[in-house]
Amino acid sequence: MAVFPRPRQALVLASVVGLALSATACAGSDSSSKNSDSAECAAYEKYQGNDGKTVSIYASIRDAEADLLQQSWEQFSNCTGIKVDYEGSGEFEAQLQVRVDGGNAPDIAFVPQPGLLARFAESGKLKAASADTKAMAEKNYPGDWLKYSTVNGKFYGAPLGSNVKSFVWYSPKMFKDKGWKVPTTWAELMTLSDQIAATGTKPWCAGIESGDATGWPATDWIEDLMLRTQTPEVYDQWTTHAIPFNDPRVVAAVDQAGKILKDPKYVNGGFGDVKTIASTSFQEAGTPIVQGKCALHRQASFYANQWPQGTKVAEEDGDVFAFYLPTIDPAKGRPVLGGGEFTVAFADRPEVQAVQTYLASPEHANSRAKLGNWVSANKGLDITNVQNPIDKLSVEILQDQKATFRFDGSDLMPAAVGAGTFWKGMVDWLNGKDTAGTLTFIENSWPK
Repeated sequence: MAVFPRPRQALVLASVVGLALSATACAGSDSSSKNSDSAECAAYEKYQGNDGKTVSIYASIRDAEADLLQQSWEQFSNCTGIKVDYEGSGEFEAQLQVRVDGGNAPDIAFVPQPGLLARFAESGKLKAASADTKAMAEKNYPGDWLKYSTVNGKFYGAPLGSNVKSFVWYSPKMFKDKGWKVPTTWAELMTLSDQIAATGTKPWCAGIESGDATGWPATDWIEDLMLRTQTPEVYDQWTTHAIPFNDPRVVAAVDQAGKILKDPKYVNGGFGDVKTIASTSFQEAGTPIVQGKCALHRQASFYANQWPQGTKVAEEDGDVFAFYLPTIDPAKGRPVLGGGEFTVAFADRPEVQAVQTYLASPEHANSRAKLGNWVSANKGLDITNVQNPIDKLSVEILQDQKATFRFDGSDLMPAAVGAGTFWKGMVDWLNGKDTAGTLTFIENSWPK
């Protein structure tokens, strides 16, 4: 899953910040494109020549996040004269297909599923990125990212926002009080789990209920463990079905996850037994940490927005923070599981290409980062522009030259599997079904 709603208090705060920033922007808007040769517009000189043109963008990003996104390209619009007409929708994936089929495609879409991107590309609906966009993307993004928007040798668009999923949330205050240390290896993580369990506290809390998408948090566990028990190449073979879903290597990863998620000594702190994982909402799953009822919760960077109002997210004296999910075999590198959106185009007019190129630039990445609540793998992003401590940690991980990034596996698989039987299979598995039967069920559902 790629995008999740933020809690009300975060939306209110972001809206207040957004209004203030909008007021500031409007105060200077008279300069607009009339001052396109001024110093502040120097960075946008390459995009000139499209004054008065409009580019439509469609995505799943809504509410306060959409307000911040639109503010991020205000100066670009003022300096180039290109108007960006943005629309966010909670029905984005389904409605994008309807619009494309109906001949009403947006100029640009932010697509969070590489599988959906590939489907549009293979059907001839997408326009290959311009040489300028491709060059900008190759300059600013690692090859691990760019391959997800390359289909049959053609590059279709750069990444935009990102998230890191390889995190374990904890309470720095609790760790300090108990004398626990943040583990840096898998062996240390399991030793710590035993140490906490010995105190009578269940070390782990988890929850995978998410309405129609129930099960997705458990698929993230499996993806992270596939990257820690196997090589990145085997992970790629798994997500593309070059190896079967019930391959022994997949079995090993699921069983590794089961050593935590299906161990009654370890879970489910604050909620009950193993089976409560399937009925506990992902939004509430980590809250026992701030109640002192559990110590560890594996979840993505975006979980920073799910903590109760007033929860301090900080490394030194925070109520909560997160650490990188340790590797099992350091020889396999430093794998990072994550997700994000890709900027793809259904039109190739010059102004569309200009916007698509700009969105791949450091100028946009830094403009958006300064507004808060955003992460990008753009190598031109100055980390000093990232204020949120978890966002900052995420950017540090994404910019780590030793890291090997892999996209959320369920988003890479055919929807019938990735958003279907994989989710359902994980629910059945946590409710008692064995690993072999679960993986065979998923394998048999893969489209022939």
